[in-house]
Amino acid sequence: MSNDGATDRLKGKAKEAIGKVTGNERMKSEGKADQAKGSAKEGVEDLKNRAAGIKDSLTSENRDDERRD
Repeated sequence: MSNDGATDRLKGKAKEAIGKVTGNERMKSEGKADQAKGSAKEGVEDLKNRAAGIKDSLTSENRDDERRD
């Protein structure tokens, strides 16, 4: 989990809660947007990690194949 994404989601939850309590629709909306932004950042980070894992796996397989030849 990305720290930036988690921070944005937490900040968003706080803003949304404050917006609900105070009746401030703008703050509530900003909070929801921050949460979405955080989730998106986490998703991108997850994809990067998965791609790196696939790359490492393929590189390792290629090395194994070369050693067998």
